[in-house]
Amino acid sequence: MFKPKKILVPTDFSEYSDKALQKALDIARQSGAEIHFIHAIAQDIRQCMADYCFTDEEFKQFTDKLRESAQEEATKQVEKFPESKEVKISIEVREGVPYEEILKYQAEKGSDLIVIASHGRSGIAKYFMGSVASKVLKGAKCEVLLVK
Repeated sequence: MFKPKKILVPTDFSEYSDKALQKALDIARQSGAEIHFIHAIAQDIRQCMADYCFTDEEFKQFTDKLRESAQEEATKQVEKFPESKEVKISIEVREGVPYEEILKYQAEKGSDLIVIASHGRSGIAKYFMGSVASKVLKGAKCEVLLVK
């Protein structure tokens, strides 16, 4: 039987991500695995909009606040599950293209299982651009569990 040691769980803070986290917690409790919970902040934030540009300092403050908020949201999401206290969980927030950051993190940490939600918050855009989950599924170098 496959017993993962490091489980990577990407989140977009949606209810679907909650389901993936729940499944990962169940697996981790049975196998003794640790969970790496990751959120990638998309890099589509612009320093200039129309006729106004943020100074470098203003932009840095904004992105720092965005990162801090994402860290807090990820912590709240984990704390919703009482069983999260029974498993070693680390939380990481990164900036970049979400599926690329997920795959990079998997390679860096040597995760042997990715548990990812089949749907996210992206709505209809996923039908035009392809979903993060499908890109992770195609590019992963380890087992992937797609949770509905």
